[in-house]
Amino acid sequence: MSEKNQWLSVFINPLRKQAWFETFRQAFWSNPDRLMAAKATFAIVLLAVPFVVAGKSVIGITLALGALAGALSETDDHPRGRIKSLALKVVSFGFSSFAVALLNPYPIILGFGLAISTIGFILIGGLSERYRGVTFGAILVGIYTMQGIDNSPGWYLQPILLSAGALFYGLLSLVLLFYHPWRLLEEQLARGYLALATYLEEKAKLFPSDKTRQGQLRNQLALQNVQLVAALDRCKDVLNSYGDAVKDEEPLKPYMRYFMLLQSLHERAASSHERYDLLSDDPENKELLEGIGQTLLQLSLAIKQFANSLLAGTPYRHPVSLAWMVNALKDQFEKAENKATHPLAPLINNLNRSHQSLVNLNEDQQRSLTPRLAKDERTIGERLKAQLNWNHPRLRYAIRLSLCFLVGFAISEGFQIARGEWIILTSLFVCQPSYSETRRRLLQRVLGTLTGVIAGVLIVQLFPTSAGQLVLMLASAFTFLFWLRRNYSISVIFITIFVLSAFSLITDEGVAIMVPRLVDTVIGSVLAIISVRLLWPDWQYKRLPGLIKEALSKNTAYFQAIINEYEHESTDDDFDYRVARRQAHRADNALVLAWQGMQMEPKNRQHFRKQAFTLTYLNHALLSYLSALGAHRQQQQLTTIELLSIAKDVLAALQEVTNSMQVQNGVRDKHIDNLMHEIKEHLNNTEQGEALQQFNLLFNIADVTAHILKRANVLAIHQK
Repeated sequence: MSEKNQWLSVFINPLRKQAWFETFRQAFWSNPDRLMAAKATFAIVLLAVPFVVAGKSVIGITLALGALAGALSETDDHPRGRIKSLALKVVSFGFSSFAVALLNPYPIILGFGLAISTIGFILIGGLSERYRGVTFGAILVGIYTMQGIDNSPGWYLQPILLSAGALFYGLLSLVLLFYHPWRLLEEQLARGYLALATYLEEKAKLFPSDKTRQGQLRNQLALQNVQLVAALDRCKDVLNSYGDAVKDEEPLKPYMRYFMLLQSLHERAASSHERYDLLSDDPENKELLEGIGQTLLQLSLAIKQFANSLLAGTPYRHPVSLAWMVNALKDQFEKAENKATHPLAPLINNLNRSHQSLVNLNEDQQRSLTPRLAKDERTIGERLKAQLNWNHPRLRYAIRLSLCFLVGFAISEGFQIARGEWIILTSLFVCQPSYSETRRRLLQRVLGTLTGVIAGVLIVQLFPTSAGQLVLMLASAFTFLFWLRRNYSISVIFITIFVLSAFSLITDEGVAIMVPRLVDTVIGSVLAIISVRLLWPDWQYKRLPGLIKEALSKNTAYFQAIINEYEHESTDDDFDYRVARRQAHRADNALVLAWQGMQMEPKNRQHFRKQAFTLTYLNHALLSYLSALGAHRQQQQLTTIELLSIAKDVLAALQEVTNSMQVQNGVRDKHIDNLMHEIKEHLNNTEQGEALQQFNLLFNIADVTAHILKRANVLAIHQK
């Protein structure tokens, strides 16, 4: 890769000496959202400005829409993968646009063709992340073609220009990527570390905490964990993309170590050793708990600093404030009585280990081998076959969206609605796989469009000339892309202003079309919510028992993997353990999202809402205790034979709970009560520090398991 980049260095190296270039790096290179917005806007400037100035606004705006579609459908791939993705994108964009242009004189065929092709594109998009971006862009470009066909000088012009715009943006993005091939890895890792920092900020609120806030804080942590695990999955996917593309793994090793460290820090952050609300009731623990909270905040700041160093390409400098805080916490702990058996000892040890991991961040001795990462080993045919199942949510979503398009197109054609294609465009963005997601998008889209219409009509009066409206279009394009991942409602405001200024440049009717756009947005949004409400709605209360079973099953597998690690000496590549841990977090996240989604559903569909909240809290607590046991696996062994035996008994009890959920027998397992009584006896008779802490963790795991069984059986009885 370095040889291929030599020609770029000839141009780039002299620029590095310029002050403005360093300002650019700090302003854009260290901010992924800003960089993406700047790339797309720069491409739009190069494509649109010359043609608008020359009086060829239709050509310029169509090229700009192609570049915008290319940016929205961009995937996170190694440069070689990006080349393949770009080739697929140009071909699919051209096919979609040409098909719409050719079929435009035949509305009935066009409508059914749009619906059928949408199903195909959505299912192809489910094969991989690369295909998902390309197929979404193809659907979007097809709708763009429908919107602009009346203004196009020739039926063939739009397909060429839209594809050319996407190609131009893709080539510009590739140039930047070849300049710094590892940029995507650094960006995804930085997002992962920033998500971890946010999680730690939230967790710091537990120290100290009281019982009344414990449930709410735990559920907020569970919601934040969803974002963090999603970021970890994206990191893994990009690492796999790079691992498949490069022959020499040596340059990949530092990034792999950063990813493994992120996983390790996440496990320690997600772990819970005690009921911190109960410890907060003891005045003797107050200073220690407050110190732990402050240390978590300092650790969060250090992790943010490392994320920023990844993005900016600067060396990481470990903050002195964190080292000082950790030392102060340890000094305070030294003053505590019964240090060996103190319930906060494992947590303080965890914080110190996280601090030391960041101190020794760049030491090659951390991990000499490149560990394996989990991959989807299924063939393309197997992935497609899995989706061709009526119970698969992607197939249902594909049919639902295609019917939305068909009905929207029929309304547009039947009532001769001006710019009726916006009904279809709105349905594309609003209609989501679940009712809760669709309802959330509906509110964001309608409010954003309404605000954008009002703001756009007022602002456009200040820029009546073509030059002023061109500047407004470029500024709104940049702002739309910048806010797209951060706040969808705000991004909708600016894409509405973009549309207003673009149409003002083409037809001088920007203000006139704003009211029709708002009406079409409402119609498209209503179609989306009706389709997801009436067509095979997947209400969360129906999914709840299955999600609980899945979460318990994955927690059981994670617990088994932890015991295996304790029984056998850990290796450099703890692949099976990491897979079990990731699957447990994914199952926990699915349960959390179901609880969150249930709150957006109709009141008469919110069955077992209170049980869902409690089970979400309990399952996340169980996962936290398991994480605490797993976080210490490389530092200590289960210190007695009794401990190993008890751990296996708790595992067996958890397995029994999972099995009882599978048959939904609604019977309280007395074995767990007996097991907890046995662990209590060991706690009363154990004085050794590590053994006492481990017995306490096992008791907490058994206790949470018993509570989950009780709540789950109540749910099972109600469902009979």
